[in-house]
Amino acid sequence: MIRYLDMFAGIGGFRSGLERVGGFECVGYCEIDKFAKQAYEALYDTSKEEYFDDARKIIPEDLPDIDLICGGFPCQSFSIAGKRRGFEDARGTMFFEIARIAAVKRPRYLLLENVPGLLSHDEGRTFAAILTALDDLGYDVAWQVLNSANFGVAQARKRVFIVGFLRAECAGRILSFTDANPKTLVQRIPGKEGCRVYSPEGLSITLTGTAGGFGGKSGLYAILGLPIKSLTKTGYQIAVPGDSIDLAYADMNSRRGRVGHDI
Repeated sequence: MIRYLDMFAGIGGFRSGLERVGGFECVGYCEIDKFAKQAYEALYDTSKEEYFDDARKIIPEDLPDIDLICGGFPCQSFSIAGKRRGFEDARGTMFFEIARIAAVKRPRYLLLENVPGLLSHDEGRTFAAILTALDDLGYDVAWQVLNSANFGVAQARKRVFIVGFLRAECAGRILSFTDANPKTLVQRIPGKEGCRVYSPEGLSITLTGTAGGFGGKSGLYAILGLPIKSLTKTGYQIAVPGDSIDLAYADMNSRRGRVGHDI
C-alpha cells in the first residue's frame, strides 16, 4: 500500500485516479478553498485523515510516514491566461511547500501537475529552478505534457505532469504515452469566443473563466433535436429538422405538438 499526502487537493482529481488504480491510501489532504473542501469531503471518506487549510501551516515532522506527495500546485502565476508573475506571486511559491515537506519526509515519489506555461515561463528559468530544487533534494525527474483528450475525456486540456523519484528507488521508462484521441473540436457556427456553437460529436472546449458571451463559461453546443410538449410517456417528443410542429395548442398535453411527416 502506497501512503500519500494530497496537496492542493481541489475536489480530488489526483485522488480519483489513484483510487481507481487501487493500492493507494490517503493519510492527509490540504485545500484552502472551503467549497472545494466541502466537495472533497462529500466525495471521499476523510474521517481518519489529517486536514490542512494552508500548505504553509504544515509541520512536516508531525506528518505520518508517506511514500508519495501528489498535487497540482497553483498554476495562475504561470498560465498564459494570467499575468505570469511566477515566483513574485505568492501562489507561484507553493511548489516550495511541497519541496519543504519532501526534504523532511523523503517520500519515494512525487506526482505533480501544472499548466504547460510553466515550462516556458521566464524563458524556462522558473522550471529550471524547480528542477534544481528537486535535484538538490535527491530526486530524479521526468515530465511530459499530456492532453486529457488522449485519455477518453471529451475535452482538450493540456497539462504538464512531473514525476520525481528518489535516486535508485525507481528505474525504467515513465510517462511514455503516445496514443491519441482521433476526435477533434467540431465547430458548427463560427463567431467570437462565447458565441461559437460546437458539435457534441467532437471534443469539448476548454473552459475559460474570463470568456464573455452567452456560452462563455460553458460553451454552446448544437441541439440535435427540439423537445416538444406532448401526451407521451416522457411528456415530450423530439422534433428534428424536417418535422412540422403544431403550436396551436402549445399548453395542452392532450394535443400532439409534433407532426410525424416531413415538410
